[in-house]
Amino acid sequence: MSDAMDITVRLRALTPARVGLGRTGVSQQTRDLLAFQRAHALARDAVHARLNATALAGSLDEITGGTTIQLHSAAFDRRAYLERPDLGRRLDEPSRAALVERCRDRHESWDLALTVADGLSALAVERHAAPLLKHLLPRIESWRVAPICAVEQGRVAVGDEIGRLLGAQLALVLIGERPGLSAPDSLGAYITWKPEPGRTDAERNCVSNVRGEGLSYPAAAAQIAYYLTEARRRQITGVALKDASRRLEEG
Repeated sequence: MSDAMDITVRLRALTPARVGLGRTGVSQQTRDLLAFQRAHALARDAVHARLNATALAGSLDEITGGTTIQLHSAAFDRRAYLERPDLGRRLDEPSRAALVERCRDRHESWDLALTVADGLSALAVERHAAPLLKHLLPRIESWRVAPICAVEQGRVAVGDEIGRLLGAQLALVLIGERPGLSAPDSLGAYITWKPEPGRTDAERNCVSNVRGEGLSYPAAAAQIAYYLTEARRRQITGVALKDASRRLEEG
């Protein structure tokens, strides 16, 4: 095996990126072109797929033993969601009213508002949200966690409104990330201290690429639990809160 081929083989073992593609003349080989077109189609399908909210709520209820609150953003359909990101950042009026009514007679003070939203990949949420929570919830079993909210056509910031309405100290949003050409089902987790509308991405911490070929459920749960614990202890999230857990383990 030549040095160039050896390097290509080693690189391919480290990344799903398209490295060292072969050529036929000045063109890509047919198999590589077809593989690219298939990956592109899968990414497009993931973006446009509709979340099965009822099935998702059922799988979440099996884990928590509670009743998931099904909500909808102000984006009334997928086209509106993609063209108007602002609509996905807030609840529609029926959902807002339902959430307020659900909590009207409750006097709990919640440590955490947990939202699951389809984002840009319903596939990611359907595949990975419930398995991730199986690993995460035991790590925060002493926390007062509000009933989980499942939001259709939701973006990260919709968790800010939900967190404020619930009066929670922290918001955790599990959401389908923008599909890539090697990952149409990547799940992200966003943590925000003192959630309220108007929070910026700089005020959040993110754990991304949760999926079979990416960050494993146990590893992701450990990182999320670390951020939640440190956020509550230091009362901050975002650029001011760094993940020192790996450094602590190495030390």
